[in-house]
Amino acid sequence: MNTQIQINDRARAHLIQSAETKHRVAEECIESIVNAAQLIAESFKSGEKLLLCGNGGSAADCQHIAAEFTSTLTQDFRRPGLKAIALTTDTSFLTAYSNDFGFEGIFARQVETLGVPGDILIGISTSGNSKNVILAVEAARKNNMRTIGLTGSGGRLPDMMDIAITVPSKSTQHIQEAHITIGHILCDLVECCLFDGK
Repeated sequence: MNTQIQINDRARAHLIQSAETKHRVAEECIESIVNAAQLIAESFKSGEKLLLCGNGGSAADCQHIAAEFTSTLTQDFRRPGLKAIALTTDTSFLTAYSNDFGFEGIFARQVETLGVPGDILIGISTSGNSKNVILAVEAARKNNMRTIGLTGSGGRLPDMMDIAITVPSKSTQHIQEAHITIGHILCDLVECCLFDGK
């Protein structure tokens, strides 16, 4: 049975490893994060919107990030809502389409239906190989949308994206922990680009 010291050490090790992953993000991903924020800001300035897709924990990240844009990142800075939609939230559509046609097309179908040229799709996949996210990216490209990827090391998605923010890790947990931090940074930078006085 684990002793209290072993449990404490395990918790501490997780936090240290997570912090080390974020440190590597700070060293390796700043340019792609800034480029992504500028791309999103330009799309919002033109009246377009942001769509987000991912599975599991990444689906939750989609909803979290969309909420920060649509609501506000912090109550200390009030601003108009920004048009962001998580493609992971409509359970009636998701279950109907999956039941009738299969799970792999759930995001692509929404991109084809809701996306317009100039919109941006953020695809989140820790493996970089989520088939339904890959199909959504392909649909976005056919629709003259721009694409941003949040991934971990490896997979197909980074090479498919206009901008890939690739967390340098193979640990799903640490990649996800970095992804939500990146989502907060994107929202903050977009606010800085769009609103004087931020």
